[in-house]
Amino acid sequence: MKIEWFGHACFRINDSLVIDPYKDGSVPGYDELRLDADKVICTHEHADHSGRECVTLSGRECELDIQSVASWHDDQNGALRGANTIYIISDGNEKLVHLGDLGHFPNEEQLAAIRGADYLLIPVGGFYTIDGLMAAKICEAAEPKQIIPMHYRWGEHGYDVIGTLDEFLNAIKTTTLAERVAVQELTRN
Repeated sequence: MKIEWFGHACFRINDSLVIDPYKDGSVPGYDELRLDADKVICTHEHADHSGRECVTLSGRECELDIQSVASWHDDQNGALRGANTIYIISDGNEKLVHLGDLGHFPNEEQLAAIRGADYLLIPVGGFYTIDGLMAAKICEAAEPKQIIPMHYRWGEHGYDVIGTLDEFLNAIKTTTLAERVAVQELTRN
């Protein structure tokens, strides 16, 4: 799979699907998005994940298989931040899981759906989502082939209240999954 990261939780998969584009000005430090794709999906309706208007649709059908699993944006069954959707995307050969703004440890049904993914896109910044320590525990339980951290602060990019990548990298470095972490380079649009 071709995976492009545009910052925060926004990715484009196989030049076809954009997940979680952020609205202009909604995430400090990031440039405005202007992307092309066959389809756009959002894990929830907060401005930093629902900038559908920033994606020009091609009119072609998206060739990827997209499944969804309901989850919560917090550890209180949505009482603080509402619902979140986990997306499971397949191209027929590989499976990618985008956890959106997951805010809790997945239950057994959710874990079964995401376990063994080829790519697990996981938030690690905390405050609005799980933090780096929880992300490491989820990675251990989900056993992905490759881990792509997202939704963290780096330099002038991201919210001041969320953490950097360091907590997650420190938490996972002593596990057998450490060599599976792939930090994405920011794709300029």
